[in-house]
Amino acid sequence: MTVPVPEVVLHEYGPAVSAPLDAAAGRALAASGILQSATPDPGRDGHWLLRAGSRVGAVRTPGGPVVRIMPKTPVSRLFFLLGFSLDPARAWRDGREGTVDTGAYDDVVPALAHAVERRIDAALRQGVLQGYREVEESALVVRGRLREAEQLRRHFGRTPPVEIAYDAYTADTAENRILRAAAERLLRLPGVPGPVRRRLAHQRVRLADVLPLVRGQELPRWQPSRLNSRYQPALRLAEAVLRGSSPEHRPPPSGAEPLAVDGFLFDMNRLFEDFVTIALREALKEHGLTARLQDPHHLDTAGLVRIRPDLVVRTGDGRTPLAVVDAKYKVEKADGLLNADLYQALAYATVLGLREAHLVYAAGRRPERFHEVRGTAVGAGGRGVRLYQHSLDLSREPGQLLSALRDIAGRLTGATAHQ
Repeated sequence: MTVPVPEVVLHEYGPAVSAPLDAAAGRALAASGILQSATPDPGRDGHWLLRAGSRVGAVRTPGGPVVRIMPKTPVSRLFFLLGFSLDPARAWRDGREGTVDTGAYDDVVPALAHAVERRIDAALRQGVLQGYREVEESALVVRGRLREAEQLRRHFGRTPPVEIAYDAYTADTAENRILRAAAERLLRLPGVPGPVRRRLAHQRVRLADVLPLVRGQELPRWQPSRLNSRYQPALRLAEAVLRGSSPEHRPPPSGAEPLAVDGFLFDMNRLFEDFVTIALREALKEHGLTARLQDPHHLDTAGLVRIRPDLVVRTGDGRTPLAVVDAKYKVEKADGLLNADLYQALAYATVLGLREAHLVYAAGRRPERFHEVRGTAVGAGGRGVRLYQHSLDLSREPGQLLSALRDIAGRLTGATAHQ
């Protein structure tokens, strides 16, 4: 009889929950950086107070419970943000193309597993993609070309065997390795429903001729082409799984033991930032402007203090900065002011020589507001530097979200007239 694994359910940025944990599991969670806080509960022996931050998903520690972190944003909307960020050109043309099929699941890991399995199935529907891959091996007969240096080094000129290299037409390609690795990764996650798990196992069998990836190594590279076009949606989602913020790949603190924590997490801060900046970049193309994401600069003349705005709008040739944007996945304060964000935006505008800076929040009380900075006006009656705050309500429908971002892009285009 299988003993059910205990679960602790937390909510993104929700109140702390007291959960039964042994000391080792509690310390592992505290050191992993997965949660906003994990501390022993002073009122209950053998319990820890766990509070979630921006990461959502599920994690498991050996001997401890599965910790499920539920997002504030509906799961279907979360996966729209992800799908758009992975393939903006296709999603921008047709919102339906940017959606990710999450089935009827309202939890992150089941929805993710369902979405990946459905896309792998669609990719393999016309058969497993094959391609040429260079093979190097020892053989009794010459095939392809002789590896002379290896022949001399290993066999001192004697034959056979011979060291050869040749191009093999095989299913063991970078694309198939990535799909197999994603299926295997999901099969190890806690909380994958039985029907989805069985379908994932079936997809792994379909890719049985593909060598598994070695954990810890970089993912193999693939190039988009006409031949692998049917694979591309599955590949982008599979890479998101394999490159996701899985705690098992996070290095431990200096001097600490490696963390034995398994699971999958989305960082909502990063997901929101990616969605906003990529959508604005695509919208700005319609105005003939370019945009650089994570554009590096220095605050000081000595080049010691680095700053990296989320998005810098530039002229079509990419040379001249015109506007700057920072995306903030946080809740607006009661007074609507987030002073540290405003100081940061002012620093960006100052370094880039701009008269405006823009902040885009995931929630707010007004669609747009601005603050004019004292002492920054140029000329008599001139306008000072303005810091704009925009709000993007993630509970809105995908079409409404994209329309709101088009409006912000139009506002950024209008700002260029003041530069």
